[in-house]
Amino acid sequence: MDEELQQATEIIKRGGIVVFPTDTAFGVGCRMDDKKAVARLFKIRSRPETQAVPVLVSSIEMAQKYLLPIPNDVKNLMEKYWPGALTIVLPCKTESVPSLVRGQGLTLGVRMADHLVPLSIINSIGVPILGPSANFHGRPTPYKYEELDPEFTKLVDYVVPGECPTGMVSTVIDCSIKPWKIIRQGGVGL
Repeated sequence: MDEELQQATEIIKRGGIVVFPTDTAFGVGCRMDDKKAVARLFKIRSRPETQAVPVLVSSIEMAQKYLLPIPNDVKNLMEKYWPGALTIVLPCKTESVPSLVRGQGLTLGVRMADHLVPLSIINSIGVPILGPSANFHGRPTPYKYEELDPEFTKLVDYVVPGECPTGMVSTVIDCSIKPWKIIRQGGVGL
């Protein structure tokens, strides 16, 4: 593990907030199980507390720990598009997911990024990390290191430089309802 990745992992492990590249865009994250860090991340992003935030996992098995039983058709979707640019919204185990992360709702958006940096961090700490884009709420999404807002990055604990290969947001699909509903079209065409 290179030095930057190691440092980012240690900071997140201790409850810090880190900006990092993913396959889609630069994300900003912290441990999902650290309520103080989650609250700080919301404050930094100026994100409304009623808006859920996506989380990144390192495997389908990790996602299953926080979600209600996953239907087979949704599991097939995960197996087909993960790792990749697909965020799937599903009913979650509310006792395992902080209220702020799920926007006080009953669902959770999960994704397994196709990028070494978030996958390594998550594998090292053993819990999902928050994965919204690294910007103030409502501002442009940064797809390149140069596009990161210095006013934003000075509020976090560490920034991992790198590339975001697809340069496109993830597709978000709500599988908590039938028929499924595409909330945002992005890197995966459905």
